[in-house]
Amino acid sequence: MELPFTATEFFAVFAAYNTAVWPLQLVLLACGLFVVATLARTKSKGPASTVLAGLWLWMGLVYHWRFFAPINPAARGFALVFVAAAASFAWFGLSERRLDGPVVGTRRLAGWTLIAYALIGYPLIAFLAGQHYPAVPTFGLPCPTTIFTLGALLLVSSTTPIFLFVIPLLWSAIGTLAAVHLGVVEDYGLGAAGLVTLALLMAQHRRSPSRHLQLAG
Repeated sequence: MELPFTATEFFAVFAAYNTAVWPLQLVLLACGLFVVATLARTKSKGPASTVLAGLWLWMGLVYHWRFFAPINPAARGFALVFVAAAASFAWFGLSERRLDGPVVGTRRLAGWTLIAYALIGYPLIAFLAGQHYPAVPTFGLPCPTTIFTLGALLLVSSTTPIFLFVIPLLWSAIGTLAAVHLGVVEDYGLGAAGLVTLALLMAQHRRSPSRHLQLAG
């Protein structure tokens, strides 16, 4: 896989982004913690999905369009896709749909594990790999936030609509390919997150295909 930029240029984008937006990284992290609290304590998951919409809008317009586009011609296309994901999360959150089925068992464990990795494991592995602020992907950038989003979507309901997962899963594949090429070890978790999520969704479909298709539409 040939990329139009080097690893040095890639990490330089993180440095430029982190320097320019500081201290908004703290606001983005607070948004993530709000999602965690909402998933853990409230019955209505609409606010969590609405905050996810804000995070994906930020990544599309600020990171991809403003900072990533100068080194990657595809970034503006990515920006539009991320905005589309934001719109889907916003629609779902504002509609306040109440879905049947509490999240239990393997799905619950996977969801919280992905969230913990995105918030704690990801920056720890980046540090151990020799990456240091500001040239490091922080929460609110695509790869850690995609892992976080997949975990959150798994926890919203046992019947979360399948279309909400589509763009995060696509990014998990794209990001993993780039991570392998560039040697960004913390992003290997992105591929694992995508595979785990896909396996759980396939298991959900096998258990109740008619219900799955109804929610997907």
